[in-house]
Amino acid sequence: MPTDPRQRREARHAPPRAGSAPSATRKPPITADRITDAALQVIATEGYEALTIRRVAAVLEAGPSSLYAHIVNKEDLDDLIIGRLHAEIVLPEPDPATWRRQLLDVYGQIRDQYLKYPGVSRAALAMVPTHLESLRVGEGILAILLAGGVAPRTAAWVRDALTLYVSGYALERSIVRHRHPDQDWVLGREELVDRFSALPADRFPHTRRHAAELTSGTGHERFEFTLTLMIGNLGS
Repeated sequence: MPTDPRQRREARHAPPRAGSAPSATRKPPITADRITDAALQVIATEGYEALTIRRVAAVLEAGPSSLYAHIVNKEDLDDLIIGRLHAEIVLPEPDPATWRRQLLDVYGQIRDQYLKYPGVSRAALAMVPTHLESLRVGEGILAILLAGGVAPRTAAWVRDALTLYVSGYALERSIVRHRHPDQDWVLGREELVDRFSALPADRFPHTRRHAAELTSGTGHERFEFTLTLMIGNLGS
């Protein structure tokens, strides 16, 4: 195993050498895949806030030093986690006729992957992806934008903006679900409407008049509305 952190990261993406086979041991060897499995287990049961190298090592019944033979630090673990989730994303062949719908579909898949693991999109917000699967998804999104006639620099910036929105949306949903598992809003919609409608009319005329509209729609309806709004004026 290379001692240099960058070489360790590169080695994860290298194809296996011909004829290599794991030696028989009582315990399965620590690998990047097993570390990722354990990390996702921690997030699924305890939330992303509980994720530490020490906690993952405990799940694997190993010492933290065993993990550092395969990962560099917590940010490297984040890269593995997001790469694993991105491996599930199905990318379409870019189609100039339907590229906007293709973008909505791909980002909807990313959203759904993040929502499976409470708070995991915080990892995507905090690091620059280097995992090959994350780069594959980024390449696919860029290809869709370019197929839609979006200029390269605009496509690059739009991709960053959409990715940031999806990560932030998933994080907000995870926080709300953690605090209020039985409802989408901190308060029930009817209670919100009642509170807004009872505000002083001289100070909050628009909030009071449009209380129903302000509280309308599901989270995913607003998600698709926002992405559609963001990409609506792009391309030809």
